[in-house]
Amino acid sequence: MNDDLGTPVLDNHLHLDPDHGRGVEAVKDFARSGGTHLLVVNKPSWLLGVEPDEGADFRPVFETTLDVVARANKILDGRAWPVLGVHPGLVSKLVDDRGFAPDEARDLMAAGLDRAAEYVAAGDALALKTGRPHYEVSESVWEASNAVLRHGLALGAANDCAVQLHTEASEDLTEIADWAADAGLAREKVVKHYAGGRLAGPTPSVMSERDRLEVAAEGGDPFLMETDFVDDPDRPGAVMGPKTVPRRVRWLREEGYDDAIRTAHVETPARVYDIDTESTLNRSESTLER
Repeated sequence: MNDDLGTPVLDNHLHLDPDHGRGVEAVKDFARSGGTHLLVVNKPSWLLGVEPDEGADFRPVFETTLDVVARANKILDGRAWPVLGVHPGLVSKLVDDRGFAPDEARDLMAAGLDRAAEYVAAGDALALKTGRPHYEVSESVWEASNAVLRHGLALGAANDCAVQLHTEASEDLTEIADWAADAGLAREKVVKHYAGGRLAGPTPSVMSERDRLEVAAEGGDPFLMETDFVDDPDRPGAVMGPKTVPRRVRWLREEGYDDAIRTAHVETPARVYDIDTESTLNRSESTLER
C-alpha cells in the first residue's frame, strides 16, 4: 500500500535501467514510500553498452528510457517523464579511450543532442540533459564541452523546454544562465542537477540530504529535489535510493517546511517544466502531457 503524503512528490533526476538494474522495481519502492512523479534521465550511453559514431547511434539509449517511463506510468499515482541527452563525461570516453579529437567529440555529442531534441519536438520527452565535465580536463576538451553545453541550451530554446545540467559543483553558475538567456531560453528553465541548497543562476535540483534541503527551504527560492539514483546492481542505492525523496518530504513536513514542499513539488515543476503535478495525480496516460 502506498504511503500517501498528501502532496505530489517529485524526484527530479534519477536513472532507471530495466536491463541491468532494478528498473520498475525501483519505481515500486518510490511509489510505496509516497512518491508520485519522476523525471527519468537516460543513463550515460557507455553504461548501456552503446559506443556511438553518429547521432543516430544514441537512439537505443533514448528508447530504453522511453520504454521504462511507459512502464513506470502504469505504477505511479502520478506519472513519469523522460529527460534525454548526452552525458558530458562522454567527451573523455571519446577523446581518451577512442582517440577522437576534441572537436570531433564535440560534433558527435551535439549530434546526439539533436536526436534527443527530436523526441522533445515530437512530444515524447519533456526536457534535455547536457553539461560539462565536473573534473579537470584539458583546455581544448573544456572548450569543446562548453560548445556542446551551449548547443544544448540553444536546442532548449528552439524547443521551449528545460535543460538539465551536469556540471562542476558551484554556488554560482550565472554565466551558464546568461548563455541560456542569450540563446532565448529563460534562466529558470536551466536546472543544475546535483545542486546544493544555494545557487545563483539556474534553478537548483537539490540532492536530498537534510543539510542541503534545509538551506534551500530556508532560502525561500525555487528549487527541486532529486536522488540521482543510478540503478546500477554493482552500486545498490547509489547515489541515493529511490525511497529518499518521499522520506525527505516527510522530514521537511516534520520540521515545519510545508511551503518548501509545495515549492519543490508543485510550484517549481510548473515554473520550470510547465507540468502540473497536482492534476496529474491518480492518472497515467500513454502520451506526454505538457
